[in-house]
Amino acid sequence: MQKLKPFRIFSFAWAVGLLFATSAQAAEYTQLQPQASKITFDYQQMGVGMQGVFKTFSGQLRFDPAHADKASAVLEVDLASVDVDNDEANDELATKTWFNTPAFPKARFESTSVKALPTAGQYEVVGTLTIKGQKQTVTVPARFTEKAGQGVFEGKLTIQRGAFSIGEGAWKAFDIVANDVVVHFQLTAK
Repeated sequence: MQKLKPFRIFSFAWAVGLLFATSAQAAEYTQLQPQASKITFDYQQMGVGMQGVFKTFSGQLRFDPAHADKASAVLEVDLASVDVDNDEANDELATKTWFNTPAFPKARFESTSVKALPTAGQYEVVGTLTIKGQKQTVTVPARFTEKAGQGVFEGKLTIQRGAFSIGEGAWKAFDIVANDVVVHFQLTAK
C-alpha cells in the first residue's frame, strides 16, 4: 500500500473541508412558513395611530444569501383577512370603497430584482405591488437573518393608499384617514 505524502494529505483534507463548508453555507430558502410569519400595518385616523394585521397570505420565494442577485419572491395577501380589531371596520374595508375584495381579493408583490447592500444582512428588493388592479414599482428595504435553520426576512414599506384607490368617494381626502400606510413584515422561510 502506497503512503500518502504530507502535502497530498493536507491537500485532500483541505478540499474535503472546503466542500463541506461550502455545502453548509449554501442554504437556499424556498418555503414560506405563514404560521411563523406576520404582516401588519400602521396608519393614522383623525391623528390617532391605528394598527391592523393581515391574517392570511402565501408566497413563493427563492433566496440564497450567497447569490442574492438571483433571488425572487412572490407574495399574495388575502385582503379579506384584514383585521383592525373592529368587526364593523373590517366589514367596511371589504367594500368597493376600500379594498373591494369581491373584485380584488388579493394584493400581490412580485420582485424584479434583489441587491445586497454593504451592511451584512441588508438587502434592497425592487418589485411590483398590485392592489385593487393598481400597480406601482416599490423598493423594499429588508433585513435577513438565519435562526435555527430558518431564514427570517424583516422590513417595512410606506405606501400611499391613494395610489391604489384605497378609500374612494368621500374617503379620497386624507383629512380623516391619512394617505400613508406603513406595512411591516416578518417572513420566515425554510
